Amino acid sequence: MIWFVTRHPGAVEWAARQGLKVDRQVAHLDPDEVQAGDTVIGTLPVHLAAQVCARKARYLHLSLDLPPEARGLELSADDLERYGARLEAYHIAQE
Repeated sequence: MIWFVTRHPGAVEWAARQGLKVDRQVAHLDPDEVQAGDTVIGTLPVHLAAQVCARKARYLHLSLDLPPEARGLELSADDLERYGARLEAYHIAQE
């Protein structure tokens, strides 16, 4: 299953423009629902991303090169493209 964790309409539109196939889009992730082999896409806090990876799922971080003046704003799909939105794979483990 491919999860997309976002509450932002601009991110949902950006994903559609990229042709991302998403099985479940959620505003908030319950890591207990993630299964081994799933892919989770989003901008998760590090402790949640670590829980996803501990469950043997793949974590793709939605990364942006966001300038300070754009922080805290609701971004459109065009804004995401302008700020270099991309998916980057991470494996995060708690020590």
